[in-house]
Amino acid sequence: MAEIALFISAFLAATILPFSSEVAFVAALKSGMPFSSAMIAASSGNILAIIVNYYLGYFLYEATKRKLFHSKVGKKAFLLGHRYGYYVLLLSWLPIIGDPLTIVVGLVRLKFVWFVIIAGILRVLRYWAIGETLL
Repeated sequence: MAEIALFISAFLAATILPFSSEVAFVAALKSGMPFSSAMIAASSGNILAIIVNYYLGYFLYEATKRKLFHSKVGKKAFLLGHRYGYYVLLLSWLPIIGDPLTIVVGLVRLKFVWFVIIAGILRVLRYWAIGETLL
């Protein structure tokens, strides 16, 4: 049951809701949840949420592309996002700015597989680093 709660908190934290999955992760570890269970629950919840964010951005593109490409600034922003998006993904693990970046990456339509690999690994590494400091 605690794993499900951690999964849900990690999922919600990776949306644009102001919520901290790190606090829930630390609390789960301190309450005796095995490290591997906490890693799986938190990482899978967080990765599933960034996938939802990506597709939210992906579908926002359809709703905004006409307006986006009729603006010089919009077109330039799209092209810059597409060009440097994978590098920007290296910041996607950060609190506050990371989750909106996962929406933007979907909006500029970067390759989904690379998005999941880069952002997913960074999310797992973040929890691993937090857990290692506690153990």
